Amino acid sequence: MKNMRILVATGIFPPQIGGPATYSKLLYDELPKRGIDVEIASFGDYIDKPKVIRHFLYFLELFKKAPAADAIFALDPVSVGLPALLASQIRGKRFLLRVAGDYAWEQGRQRFGVKEDLDAFVGGRTKYPWQVRLLRRIQTYVAEGASRIIVPSRYLKSILVDWGIDSRRMSVIYNGVGIEATKTTPSILRKRLKWAGKVVVTAGRLVPWKGMKELIDVMPQVIAAEPDAKLVVIGDGPEGSVLKARAKELGLEERVVFAGRLDQKILFEYVKAADLFALNTSYEGFSHQIIETMALGTPVITTAVGGNVEIIRNGENGILVAPGASQSLTEAIISLLKDPKRADMLARAAKKDVSRFTDEIMLETLAAALASELRTTSHD
Repeated sequence: MKNMRILVATGIFPPQIGGPATYSKLLYDELPKRGIDVEIASFGDYIDKPKVIRHFLYFLELFKKAPAADAIFALDPVSVGLPALLASQIRGKRFLLRVAGDYAWEQGRQRFGVKEDLDAFVGGRTKYPWQVRLLRRIQTYVAEGASRIIVPSRYLKSILVDWGIDSRRMSVIYNGVGIEATKTTPSILRKRLKWAGKVVVTAGRLVPWKGMKELIDVMPQVIAAEPDAKLVVIGDGPEGSVLKARAKELGLEERVVFAGRLDQKILFEYVKAADLFALNTSYEGFSHQIIETMALGTPVITTAVGGNVEIIRNGENGILVAPGASQSLTEAIISLLKDPKRADMLARAAKKDVSRFTDEIMLETLAAALASELRTTSHD
């Protein structure tokens, strides 16, 4: 029986690195084994071109490749999604979409002065700058054009319902995690950092909603209780200089290490060897970093926001604190640093729980959802 065929429209693809590249490569490698052949169109191939021109060139690639596909599957609702939707409409192809966040809100927070958290942004009536309003219209228009939308958490499904999208067209498919065994030990990390004491690791894009500044702010209290504690910040982003300045202002130059963006293998080594992982975010659709950390066997402290509550059960497989609750965050970090047995118990439970989030489960569920849509297409 001939395989079905999809054209995957992705923002980036290897050798570029990042979540979308990893996800799209996984689809490219694994979906054919499940009856769905994959062709890739990467927006990253045109990123060095001027704005608008790169979108037009990307649209032309999608338009050229669409006839050989049964459907186009876009992995974001704006830069990739809009050209993909237009190509699918002109070519008469089924359009499928994956939404892993609210792009308009993210850009608004980074570039256009939006201060609200995502829930307030989606449900509020504040008049935002025209750029934000335009991005909201684009992502909603693209989502409305999709016959099936894949979201990685129930929380994000609720966000799209607030956009006005029919929930019956959505499928919640959790991200998977696949981590090769690593022999990294705490001693290797200590040697690399030239540090014999306790290590707290955080990782993510350095943007306001990740709460890195507030995490740095609690470190003086943590160090007062645990004098040998150090924080390692992994990642890059627009807040980098602000965070470094804050660490210097607090006299923490030797206690807060900015490791920058790391190769995935090195990132995993840092996380595995750390005493705990802290993600002090005010927004998380579904954190791949959290499930990777659980799989690596490192205890997790994070905030009770978004998709986090679908992964972490407070006091059972990790610790949840309220967003913005600095004292609770401080106490949680200190408690696990002082009680390695409890930290180990949480880590062991988390490692067992993460079996719910495997690449195999994600791929099987996604393949079934895509195949169902493609069969519907063939019967229309």
